[in-house]
Amino acid sequence: MQAKVDVVYLSSDLLEGRNTSSKGEELAREYILNRFESMGLKPGGFDGTWEFMYQYKQPRNPHDTSAGAMKDLPVFTSKNILARIDNHAALTVIVGAHYDHLGHGGTGSGSLAANDTSIHNGADDNASGIACILAIAEKLKNDPEARGNNYLFIAFSGEEMGLFGSNAFTKDPMFDPAQYNYMVNFDMVGRLNASRSLAVNGVGTSPAWKPVFENNATYHGFKIASTESGQGPSDHTSFYLKGMPVLHFFTGQHKDYHKPSDDSQFINYEGIIEIADLAVDLIHQKNQSGRLAFTKTKDESGKRSSSFKVTLGIMPDYLYSDGGIRLDGVTEGKPAFLAGLKAGDIITKVGDTVIKDMNGYMEVLAKYNKKDKVNVEFKRDGHPMNLMVEF
Repeated sequence: MQAKVDVVYLSSDLLEGRNTSSKGEELAREYILNRFESMGLKPGGFDGTWEFMYQYKQPRNPHDTSAGAMKDLPVFTSKNILARIDNHAALTVIVGAHYDHLGHGGTGSGSLAANDTSIHNGADDNASGIACILAIAEKLKNDPEARGNNYLFIAFSGEEMGLFGSNAFTKDPMFDPAQYNYMVNFDMVGRLNASRSLAVNGVGTSPAWKPVFENNATYHGFKIASTESGQGPSDHTSFYLKGMPVLHFFTGQHKDYHKPSDDSQFINYEGIIEIADLAVDLIHQKNQSGRLAFTKTKDESGKRSSSFKVTLGIMPDYLYSDGGIRLDGVTEGKPAFLAGLKAGDIITKVGDTVIKDMNGYMEVLAKYNKKDKVNVEFKRDGHPMNLMVEF
């Protein structure tokens, strides 16, 4: 299966974790470019080449991007890879995924494996997304049902550092949102589970999405968990902020996220192809719809980042939708771990607040300060329990 070939190579030790601007990222870029070219796609860059080059500075403190902190820092260069299917249509659909990852981890990298500088191969995050867009490109290149739009495939660099590649692309003077119809993003689509749960984010960014994805619909045999917001920690956000409808496909968080153990043997390759088929079917449905209407959604990410004073230190199951927050894992040394919460527990109440979903959980966190103690009610193996947690 070609998707397996793609993931196994991109997440091999040879590429040393594909850190932005590294030799390993360059090898990944060469591989992706060759794959696009071998399919018969054309260069998609503004200048008629395969690449979009951008420059950036990396602050010594990743949380301080003030002018003073950025002064006299070295300038780095990286590149997005762009390939095009030109159907001579009026509008172009963007299909994207990032190809960078965390290298060897370490301080400031985003690694969740403390003090572990082993290679972080990033098979799910995001070799799986690249394999998915390559499969979609193969399916669309000679597809008569998809000729209502052109297609621009973008492999983004610098996503892990803060959406650097997609941000630079959408802020380039040559980028004109009026030329584009919508953007679909594939980030971590390699762990489709037995329940076939699939998160689809951004369904509120156009009324065209809701009939397909809202209300936990079943679509192509997937159990869809949808959110409306066009903003999130992946590259679709850059396009949403330019007034474009977006979707982000995601098979869920897991214990190997941002750790050296995110390896190719854990990938569901058939699942990647099924998600590619779903995306192509969606493209077919919207092929003759013209420009999709854009809807601005509530900015939840800004509210959350500014209001967080505390954290439980949990890894939530974003695909769980049966009430409460199910834990995929807990971070050692954090409040949930110290109180005794475990993977599989379902948090139903924090203090006096009933927790129905992720939004409710995020909002309740804003009420507390460090050293506050709160009773947390949860279910473990179906049995109601409670613990006192100190933030």
